Amino acid sequence: MTVEIAVISDVHSNLEALKRVLREVRSADMLVCCGDIVGYGPRPVECVDIVREWCDRCVMGNHDYGVVTGDVAYFNIAARIAVEWTRRQLDEDRREFLAKLPKTERFEVEGVSIFLVHGSPRDPIWEYVFPHTPRQLLEKLVDKAGTDVLIMGHTHVPMYDEVNGSYVLNPGSVGQPRDGDPRAAFGILEVSNGRIVSWDVHRVAYNVDRTAREIEERGLPEELGARLYRGV
Repeated sequence: MTVEIAVISDVHSNLEALKRVLREVRSADMLVCCGDIVGYGPRPVECVDIVREWCDRCVMGNHDYGVVTGDVAYFNIAARIAVEWTRRQLDEDRREFLAKLPKTERFEVEGVSIFLVHGSPRDPIWEYVFPHTPRQLLEKLVDKAGTDVLIMGHTHVPMYDEVNGSYVLNPGSVGQPRDGDPRAAFGILEVSNGRIVSWDVHRVAYNVDRTAREIEERGLPEELGARLYRGV
């Protein structure tokens, strides 16, 4: 049996992008999230609720961590403002949901073992792993994960690589792409009988104008809306 796993990451409180992606992945057998549900964007409450309802598995991202803990030491000014604003929007129940998100998830689907994380297996919250990351480091991360598939987020840049027999994947970002393509990104992983059938990153356009306008209306840094048009 072939199982279709939809993979999202870095929603960043962008409700318009998330709703658009959900329309594309409703037929998937599973939906998993690599974290950063919140941060940057204007609709954290709705995005938390959707991820909580729809995702079978979700891990904690660095912005989720910042909102839960109030620790903004590693954020730039715009991100810090957004984290502090988001903390004021979420009630205790939603903050508790974020606080209870695991930093990593290991699971198996159709005989294929999967490691899900925001950053990396050795630093689940903060480490960035880009497509240009040195091969030697990728080998270490794959060894640490110890699974057939390693799925990461955090960079907002899609990634596909095969390292020592394992697949290293990143679906890109739903809510704030940074690869020069402003369309929302998500991945579809198909597995069957102990093997990876396919991995594809998909892009869908959404109402950027509405999200940018809501960012401005809520008093968040203007640059957080402007960058959505450029995909950077």
